[in-house]
Amino acid sequence: MSQHDDTLPSPADQLVAAALDQYGVQCTQLVDHALQQRQQVEQAASWFADSIQAGRLVHMFGSGHSRMLVEEMWPRYASFPGFHPIVELSLTYHNQVVGANGQRQAMFLESQSGLAERIMRNFQLNPADSALVVSSSGCNTVPVEMAQCFRQQGIRVVALVGLAHCQASTAATPNGDKLTDHADLVLDTGIPAGDALVSLPGEESPVGTGSTIGGAIIINAIKVATAARLAAGKALPAVLTAACLVGSERSSELFEAAYDEHARRLAKLFAELGQDIEK
Repeated sequence: MSQHDDTLPSPADQLVAAALDQYGVQCTQLVDHALQQRQQVEQAASWFADSIQAGRLVHMFGSGHSRMLVEEMWPRYASFPGFHPIVELSLTYHNQVVGANGQRQAMFLESQSGLAERIMRNFQLNPADSALVVSSSGCNTVPVEMAQCFRQQGIRVVALVGLAHCQASTAATPNGDKLTDHADLVLDTGIPAGDALVSLPGEESPVGTGSTIGGAIIINAIKVATAARLAAGKALPAVLTAACLVGSERSSELFEAAYDEHARRLAKLFAELGQDIEK
């Protein structure tokens, strides 16, 4: 083999390059699709800002890997209180994979009717609240029933799903309902059916999920738009801000103020529940 031949990419190198090219194109399309939903993002932000400005909360729920998008909203840098993450470890703790607390149990629980009602029994909701429910398939029972519980309390529900994936999937709910059936507004992560972006020659199963990519863009777009509405009304709470931007002392002050504000808002859910029980 000549020296020139030695420099040619191997079949494996060519396959890797093609796969990465395909992945990059798909990711770019997901970002574009997310940002094209500006009207829906602005509507969600309007509802969320109204709830936060009224001193209430935006309740957020996601099971499985959808919990990442709930936590993307709050609490993390460049985020602010007013959002209430509802994340059940029994539905989201994937580290063990098998054995105790394994993935099989989490997937089983995610399809059980009635669990959402038990979760919501912990909180006293208010029609001034709003909600965001995240589910890539929009078909698992618990997220669907969470949305139902919110709407039964007169709370607007924003659903974040992969529409193509949702439409191609079978609902696990007893009545066949999907999350989109119980939402006042639907946002689409743009993923294809199966939530896999890259097909490899000769392989049955595509690889490389996309829901977190499209979902994170949408989540942060909603966050930015909500912050802008609150700022316009001089009602933006303390924002978690890195020390490299404002200095260590001010950063610490903002973190403490934000956590205190979250605690004050969350306390209302339990105080009002206690009052209701006493009656």
